[in-house]
Parts: sequence; structure tokens; C-alpha cells
Amino acid sequence: MSKPERQTNRPKGARTASLASAFQHARNHPGSCIISVLTHAAAAVTMLVLGFLMGYILLHGVPNLRLEMFSLRYTSDNQSMLPSIVNTCTMTLLSLLFAVPFGIGSAIYLVEYAKKGSRIVSLVRVTTETLQGIPSIVYGLFGMLFFSGALHFGYSMLSGGLTLAIMTLPLIMRTAEEALLCVPDTYREGSFGLGAGRLRTVTHIVLPAAVPGILSGVILAIGRIVGETAALMYTSGTVAQIAGLFDSGSTLALHMYKQASEGLYTEQAYATSVVLLALALIINFGSSWIARRMMKGR
Repeated sequence: MSKPERQTNRPKGARTASLASAFQHARNHPGSCIISVLTHAAAAVTMLVLGFLMGYILLHGVPNLRLEMFSLRYTSDNQSMLPSIVNTCTMTLLSLLFAVPFGIGSAIYLVEYAKKGSRIVSLVRVTTETLQGIPSIVYGLFGMLFFSGALHFGYSMLSGGLTLAIMTLPLIMRTAEEALLCVPDTYREGSFGLGAGRLRTVTHIVLPAAVPGILSGVILAIGRIVGETAALMYTSGTVAQIAGLFDSGSTLALHMYKQASEGLYTEQAYATSVVLLALALIINFGSSWIARRMMKGR
């Protein structure tokens, strides 16, 4: 009689025990312990720094908030920030209006339509990564020379919005591209198998699945727009009034910068920083709420 064949597949319980043993061994490994400690320490330091900054701003800014600082018209006496708040919202909408469609459209082309491994795709990715590292003041000088000078827009909200759109375009484009790449290919294959075309697959299957990642890039872009000062000093100007499309106007961050740099309105600058912090928190939490609602509605 021949010897019985050796069983190659181990029972499920044995495999589970071996996996648990492997995880326990990795957890007890000195290198894993060091990495775990460093990770928790880095997270703790980040939270402490964030808490300290927010506490410092609130401690020095909240006592200096006055009702007259929200007047409709700015004067040297009330140091009203309401015109700057309105200009900040206008600037954000203008910048996103130009940057989001081009950024998402470019990402869709690179991921869904461009040939895999194309040199053009590699060149575009290198270019966008390079543009992300350019200082904002360089964008401001470009906007002053091109939009304000060559196109004769002058110091206006339009010049500032177009400059910030170019500045945030690489960020939105790369984030949207990574979000689209994270969508499993099985989604596309299933849609094609049911007879849907590429356009319908992209709009009804791929884009809804990539919405949280795309929205994260938009949130980061909004944060950069709201906190920008250097690029706007050369394009939108520093006039403290509610500005139209072709008028000069100061955003909230630029308004705070002027108050702090002049040295005469330091207390008002702290109060403005509280409003700027609150605006940033509202934008972040609001965007997260929208993302959750969109995911539940799918």
C-alpha cells in the first residue's frame, strides 16, 4: 500500500493561530515597539501644538472682539473686518470656480482617457508637482505682471482669484488624480460589462466613489486660499471695502496682516485671527458634513 498523501492545507484554526502568533511576534519586536512609540509621540506633539495655538489665539483674541468690528463700512476707528470677510468668501468662490473644473477634468483625462505609461502623463505629473512647490509670492508677481498688467485687470478681485486658481490648480489636480486611482478597477469592469460607455462609467460610477478624496483636495485648496496674503498683495490690493469683480479688496488674512504689521492695531489683529480660525473650522467641518451626506446618499 502506498503511503497516505501528506495534507498540504492546514485547518482554519491552525492558520488563525499562526497569524495571531505572527502579529504577536511583530508587536513584541523591538523595532515595532520603537516605531509605535515614535508614532504616538508625534501624534501627541501635533495635538499639543494645535491645542496651544488655538488656546493662545482664543485667549488673546476673544477679549478684543467688539461689535463695531462687524460694521458694514470700514474706518480707522472701528477696524471693521466684515468687508474682508465678504471679500474672502468672494475670492474663495472665484478661485474654486476656475480651479475645480480644470483640476478635476485634467485628473479624469490622466486617469481614465490617457494612455497608460504615456510620456505626456509623466510630464504633466512632474509639472504639477513642481508647481506645488513654487512660493506664493512668485505667483503673486506673475499675477501682477500678467493679469493686472498685460490683461489690464488692475488691482482687482478678478486678478487675485485667477492667480489663486493657478496656485491651487496643481493641488486639486493631484488630489483628484490620486482619488480616482484609488477606485478599484472592478467598478469600471462591472460597468463596462453591463454595457455602459466610458463617459457614463466615469460620471456615474468612478466620480461618486472618488468624491471623498476629491473633496479633501478642495478643502486643502480652500484653506490655502483663505490664508493667502503674499499673492494677493500684488493682485487684489489692500483696500478695506466690499469689492466688486474689478475692484480692489482686502481678504481677512491680508486685513490681519496689515493690522499686525502696522503695530497700531495688535489687539484688533488678535480678534481678526479668532474670526479667521472660526472661518477655517466652519469650512472644514462643513465640507466633511457634505462628504458624509453624499456618501450616505449613494
